[in-house]
Formats: sequence, C-alpha cells, structure tokens
Amino acid sequence: MRDHDPHTYAVIGAAMDVHRILGPGFLEPVYQDALELELLDRGIPHVREAPLRISYKDRQLRSVYRTDFLCYERVVVELKAIRALTVREDAQILHYLRATGLHVGLVINFAEPSLKYQRFVL
Repeated sequence: MRDHDPHTYAVIGAAMDVHRILGPGFLEPVYQDALELELLDRGIPHVREAPLRISYKDRQLRSVYRTDFLCYERVVVELKAIRALTVREDAQILHYLRATGLHVGLVINFAEPSLKYQRFVL
C-alpha cells in the first residue's frame, strides 16, 4: 500500500473537520455522531459499529468485534476521546486487523488540543 492512501486521507480529513468544529472535551459518542455526518456529507462509504467477523481455521467464530466505523469496506476506524493515545489503543487496532484479515486501520483521538491519529497497515 502506498504511503499516501486516499482512503485513509479522506477519513482523516473528515475527522479534522469534526475536531476543528467541536474541539476537545466531548465524549466519544458525540464525535462518532459528528464523524458519521461528515462521512455522509463527503460520500465516504462506511458502516457504523461494523461487525468484524473472526475466522479460525477458515471457519467463522461466533465472537464478533465491533469497530466504530468500517470505511471503504477495508479501513477499520476506532475513535477515542482520551487524554493521549497509548500502546493499548495500538494493540486494539492491531488485534482487530490480525483477527479479521483486514489490512488498514486508523485510531483517531479527539480529546487532545489538536487531532491525533495513527495509521496502521499490516
């Protein structure tokens, strides 16, 4: 995958607009609502609280992860409203990617003075 993936850039741009307008200080569900509107306005295909199926030996497990958004049917997006991103959030998105076979993820934190995000590619 290229360093300048247009799909992740589009999602990050939408998140930047949400952060620019709302700023830090809200709980995660507020940012999730606002980002969903921004994704709709920009025509970015997405599923909110998308179920991520987990496979084991080529069989689907009953256990399902839910990500805040699945954009473009391939970008896992996890939103946070915490003081700072930590290795815990890194581990969460990497676990989602490994367990589902998807390859691209974003963790976006709205709680800091400027929007913070991390892009992960397996």
